[in-house]
Amino acid sequence: MKQNHSVKVNSEIGELEAVIIHTVGGEVENMTPENAERALYSDILNLSVAKQEYSQLSGVLNKVCRVFEVGDLLAYILKNDKVKTDLIKKVCRTCTDPRTLDFLFDLDADELAIQLIEGVTLRRDSLSRFLSPKRYAVKPLHNFFFTRDASVSIGNRVLISSMASIVREREAQIMEAIFDYYPEFNTSTFSALKSGDTCKKISIEGGDVLIANDNLILVGIGSRTTPEGVDILVEKFKEEEGVKHIIVQELPTERESFIHLDMVFTFLNTNECMVFEPVIMQPNRYKTIHIKTENQKVEIREEKNILESLSKLGMDMKPIQCGGTGDPWTQEREQWHSGANFFAIGPGKIIGYNRNVATIEELNKHGYNVIAAQDVIDEKILLSDYHKFVVTIDGSELSRGGGGARCMTMPVRRKEVNW
Repeated sequence: MKQNHSVKVNSEIGELEAVIIHTVGGEVENMTPENAERALYSDILNLSVAKQEYSQLSGVLNKVCRVFEVGDLLAYILKNDKVKTDLIKKVCRTCTDPRTLDFLFDLDADELAIQLIEGVTLRRDSLSRFLSPKRYAVKPLHNFFFTRDASVSIGNRVLISSMASIVREREAQIMEAIFDYYPEFNTSTFSALKSGDTCKKISIEGGDVLIANDNLILVGIGSRTTPEGVDILVEKFKEEEGVKHIIVQELPTERESFIHLDMVFTFLNTNECMVFEPVIMQPNRYKTIHIKTENQKVEIREEKNILESLSKLGMDMKPIQCGGTGDPWTQEREQWHSGANFFAIGPGKIIGYNRNVATIEELNKHGYNVIAAQDVIDEKILLSDYHKFVVTIDGSELSRGGGGARCMTMPVRRKEVNW
């Protein structure tokens, strides 16, 4: 029987049925110390090691659900001439060299998909191009393996993100085209930016948006998502029937490890969540705000913290602390390496980095069986034998890109949760 892959995501923890990933490739290697910061990296990744680590994530996911690769999806939709034309024009709207456009139009779908992700090398066939300091006519998408950020599945629709940095704009353009034209997803998209809108204050990224249930989402605001970006969601929810809730969490902006909400808070189970305590639990200057929409009306109030706000809405969550409950330095070190960034493949069934030893130990104290990813891939262990577990993947290299398992996965479909 043919599986249903149409978009449907009503929680962070429902049993995973389909997910989009992007295996790291040439775009990661096409980086120098000079452009690393501009590309939002603090370091250069070793591609060969990153690929080995990423293969553990993709290997585990392939054991539990249908896995779609961005490159394959992009190549499929680019066989449609209209999609090809529209996407090239979007990507190259600021390109001043008509030869680049001609070059891209002449490529077949498979090669064009590679070029749009890994970058188009500037051809040195004129004096101006020969003397140009640029290496690329169309820059590589160094961050695309963090597929979470450019789009968000909300129910049976997809929000196309407005990225905070222009270097990631093409990721959102590609994901919009994929969700608009890949037939199996059977969805509709809505954009954080209205057509022609040039407001620079509007940004919202998927790492900041967590789906709690049908009527409740959490959104972080900070360096990547602005209050104006959240207002887009509020306006959308006002159009819908019934009561909708948004819990907004302000985030620190002084450290790059706090770029998204999912770096300090992720859902693990029907009654458990991972938290970085200094931001989520301790009294501080970062506000937690509850927004309620009903019948075109909006109510806004401040809350003590996320957990108290969730409890008022009927979701009692036990916090499990990133880095454990002992040394604050350990908590900070492990949060820096995505120690709070877990991806659920089912209630109480999660994936994270094995390098965050204290966090994994804390999960084990709370009943999570610790399972090595390679043992799952080699079928030495069957996940179906365990009710509650954390699958650990190697992450010495991937974590240096600034994200964890949740960052690297874009869910398309999840089963309903029996709350």
